[in-house]
Amino acid sequence: MIDMLLEHPGQYISGEEISRRLAISRTAVWKQIAKLRDEGYEFESAPRRGYRLIRKPDKIAHSALARALEGRALFGRQIRLLERTVSTQAEVRELAEAGAPSGTLVVAEEQTGGRGRQGRAWYSPPGKGVWMSLLLRPDRQPLSFAPQLTLLIAVAVCRAVRRAAGVDAGIKWPNDLLVHGRKLCGILVESVGEDELIRYAIAGIGIDVNLEAEDIPEELQDVATSLYIESGRRIDRAELIGMVLAELEQLYELYIQEGFAPIGHLWEALSVTLGQRVTVKTPAGDVSGLATALDPSGALVLAEDDGNMRTIFSGEVQIGG
Repeated sequence: MIDMLLEHPGQYISGEEISRRLAISRTAVWKQIAKLRDEGYEFESAPRRGYRLIRKPDKIAHSALARALEGRALFGRQIRLLERTVSTQAEVRELAEAGAPSGTLVVAEEQTGGRGRQGRAWYSPPGKGVWMSLLLRPDRQPLSFAPQLTLLIAVAVCRAVRRAAGVDAGIKWPNDLLVHGRKLCGILVESVGEDELIRYAIAGIGIDVNLEAEDIPEELQDVATSLYIESGRRIDRAELIGMVLAELEQLYELYIQEGFAPIGHLWEALSVTLGQRVTVKTPAGDVSGLATALDPSGALVLAEDDGNMRTIFSGEVQIGG
């Protein structure tokens, strides 16, 4: 029903027309309207004219999310939509240990203890972003697959946000999404292994979607941005989640069929790191040089000032260092 009303924004559609097109009674139409109102949709009704959609909810409605994920063969077949949680990663970890299938998705309106890479806090205000975690159970993939999976997810999310909002997003190695040098999205992949194989992996994705400038804490104003700030328009979060999982499903299947090489090429095309002078903070100390390429494992290759080629497997990149 909501699709019918969304097709004609601002226009009245009679209850009789809705009843006829959906082959349901007028009483059932009224009940469906009441259910949608409970989900946060606002309608104006008038005798002999019908119903007119005035406003969609800021919340992600379960029905809207289900429609956005309809047809997904691998990911999002099981959805848990939460009003508030400490961390979607923790929610999925609990589900994974209980035997949940690959593709299980947890989405929260708000996280109170969201985490980024290296244990950093991730600011996750209610109703403004996409805060979600996806359970993956790769079929007999070695633990070395985890870093490549991180890059694959970065490519999928980058392609999705470009398509959804028309912004010039790029990837800072390994998986931060930037627009005009400011962070738009963070990705955290945590893997649990057994006998040198991945038993399961949890992909946490946090996208700043509809945050306005005043929503961003003062200490993050110079380093963070959102799709709304960059595009000037509000983005439907349920549709964006559907786009992310569609891209992810396509790239995941490509990886299974052809390996990491095509994923690596796509990552390089979206990179804002390659060709830049960078400083990488590693456990062994800072390393500086020109970022030249990804190696076949997904590691970053640096040309140091003395001409030595250095392969970086993990670390925090600062561009222009």
